[in-house]
Amino acid sequence: MQPRWAAACRPTISIMVFHNPRFLRVASVLLALLLWQAASMLVNQPIFLVSPTTVVARLIALLGDGAFYAALGFSFLRIALGFLGGLLLGTLAGAAAGRYRWVEILLFPYMVTVRSIPVASFAVVALLWFSSGTISAFVSFLIVLPIVYHAVQEGTRRIDPRMREMAAVFRFSPFDRFGCLWLPGVRPYLLSSARVSVGLAWKSGVAAELIGVPAGSLGQLLYLSKIYMSTADLFAVTLMIVLATVVCEKLSMGGLRILLGERRVRV
Repeated sequence: MQPRWAAACRPTISIMVFHNPRFLRVASVLLALLLWQAASMLVNQPIFLVSPTTVVARLIALLGDGAFYAALGFSFLRIALGFLGGLLLGTLAGAAAGRYRWVEILLFPYMVTVRSIPVASFAVVALLWFSSGTISAFVSFLIVLPIVYHAVQEGTRRIDPRMREMAAVFRFSPFDRFGCLWLPGVRPYLLSSARVSVGLAWKSGVAAELIGVPAGSLGQLLYLSKIYMSTADLFAVTLMIVLATVVCEKLSMGGLRILLGERRVRV
């Protein structure tokens, strides 16, 4: 005979499982894969829509090729460089613009221009100025810069004026002002903008590579898959880009939380 406590705990355990965020995410991914498989079977034209099993099989085959890792490393290094550059410069410029009105006015035309110009225009300009190998770094940098700039600017402006007055009265050192006022106030804005920027850096960087077609890049692999009409390769490389973006987001957010002094690190 089953104990009473076991029967009483079963509904609670079921509720906990179905309300677990990780379980829900996994279930959501599985549902998306099932819908993808159903759509592939309905279309029944691999050149238009391949099945997820075919894509996974092709990705596994690509993972056995050293050239694929070289292309992944090529794009990763340049996109990471552009992301870090945009994050650093955007933080410094945003903090200055949030503190001093004249800095915001001085930077206004540049930030509006960078924020409004499409990726394709950036890519063409980069091809005129630099070699195709640096196009992804340049475009990623310009995409990340205004996002971080505006977020940090807003966070700096929202610091309580009374806290600034207190710091002035007690003659806080610049280091104390940074650690006690600026960092706690700006940290949420900076983390939020960085999370958004990682995905956009990969999107824009790979899109720029697709336009410039630098040799040995993920953009070149996408371009070749289009030329040879290899839908499986197109989806497999795209899936790898999605996975790389997720991994980079987790790593960058974990590193930023540690760097910014947040106690709870969620990776």
